[in-house]
Amino acid sequence: MAETDKGGRRSRRGRGRADNARREVSAAAISQIPWTLPENPDAPTEPLNEEGVQAIHNGAMRILEEIGIEFINEEAKGILKAAGCTVAADSDNVRMDRDFVMEQVTKAPSRFDITPRNPERKVTIGDNRMLFVNVSSPPNCSDLDRGRRVGDQESYRDFIKLTQYFNCIHLAGGYPVEPVDIHASVRHLDCLYDKLTLTDKVVHAYSLGKERVEDVMEMVRIAGGLTHDEFDASPRMFTNINSSSPLKHDLPMLDGAMRLARRGQVVSVTPFTLSGAMAPVTLPGAVMQQTAEGLAAIVLLQVVNAGAPVIYGSFTSNVDMKTGSPAFGTPEYMRATQMSGQMARFYNLPLRSSNACAANYPDSQSAWESAFSLWACVSSRTNVVYHSAGWLEGGLCASYEKFVMDCETLQQMIHYMQPVTTSAGDLAFEAIRDVGPTGHFFGTEHTLERYETAFYAPFLSDWSNFENWEERGSIQTPQRANKIWKQILAEFEPPPTDPSIREELQAFVAKRKEEGGAPTDF
Repeated sequence: MAETDKGGRRSRRGRGRADNARREVSAAAISQIPWTLPENPDAPTEPLNEEGVQAIHNGAMRILEEIGIEFINEEAKGILKAAGCTVAADSDNVRMDRDFVMEQVTKAPSRFDITPRNPERKVTIGDNRMLFVNVSSPPNCSDLDRGRRVGDQESYRDFIKLTQYFNCIHLAGGYPVEPVDIHASVRHLDCLYDKLTLTDKVVHAYSLGKERVEDVMEMVRIAGGLTHDEFDASPRMFTNINSSSPLKHDLPMLDGAMRLARRGQVVSVTPFTLSGAMAPVTLPGAVMQQTAEGLAAIVLLQVVNAGAPVIYGSFTSNVDMKTGSPAFGTPEYMRATQMSGQMARFYNLPLRSSNACAANYPDSQSAWESAFSLWACVSSRTNVVYHSAGWLEGGLCASYEKFVMDCETLQQMIHYMQPVTTSAGDLAFEAIRDVGPTGHFFGTEHTLERYETAFYAPFLSDWSNFENWEERGSIQTPQRANKIWKQILAEFEPPPTDPSIREELQAFVAKRKEEGGAPTDF
């Protein structure tokens, strides 16, 4: 077990310092970019003019004042009523005055850090930072060899390893595939143990009841070698809650969000507003509803703990009006995300959106829908991109090959966001003069000094000519991705964990399992 000092406080071991430094995973499978926190230097795309932003804001305030939001949580209703909100008798409906809403929203920080068990993996949320999260929560997974199947712990661990391996993935979000072979009452214990020992990145907790949230916070504290006061002093983990659109927040998510907020941990509030189904068919109306639902929960969290770190989440897309199926990577998704960026900046809050697609296979459709989704994230100046790698079927399936394909796209986007400089060397005036109108630049000193790093070098794309590609077997992108993920998993080495920390985590998991874990509904 961990040592204590004379005052009974836990030792500060196990924090990734010199005696427990992070080992870099072997890069033989691919040549990947180094770990970095990208900054988006471009001006955001803004479909709305100033009057449009104000119109959506005013409409959201009218929803909160005149219609109200259902808070299906007695504690939350009591907190808001005590703060001055109107709670209808014998009802879950809560209405809020706009001045009160804005007073609370302005308490939330526009920028904050989250520090995991390895401080070298600390991330900054806000400003023009753009961070990427693995696919989260699909019940199924697939690969070219085994096909589509229900998630299990082995596949869950595989995706956690991929999450750790790729430097373009900054946060380990929810379960990248649900391991249904682990009983629901103890699933969170095994999953977080795997996540905390197979990764050293920031981790996520599901807000699904008291026991799950409290267990995960304790496991993150143990993994970081922290005292309770140290854990509470700054963000160490995050959660995401969704409203039950239209106009509802449910009991377990509100409960979990309040528990994290009280201890200064990060909550992303993301309404699930599909235009034409759970929100108006018009995009301004859908974003207006999204804004009202999101701000309602953010207000609650600021009342619970003023200054608690929160994220304004956007998941507004449209449905196929012929079938009712969700659609992603659409023109509507792109515009709704850009509009959401404008609203997040209006409220001075960080923005979360997603790299999503509706495709059922890692094919061209999946690539273009994800490319459009990702460009929506870039052009909206999103700070946290959920489901950045591996998402298929509108979130019902995590694909091994798609994970690799998405990471190629993420690397290219990170390279794209590098700042452009105009030094003498960048402008290359002398090289242009030396080459003149009849030469070429292949052999110039200017080129030879820079050719190895001048351009992005893909690890997945095949730039060979047709004859060479055909001679090597005409291997297409999903097959190349299949080979890469297998190489990565074969090489994978977990980041170091202090043996006493691992022992304490194991003891905590065993104890909580003996106590029955979390209650489940049957």
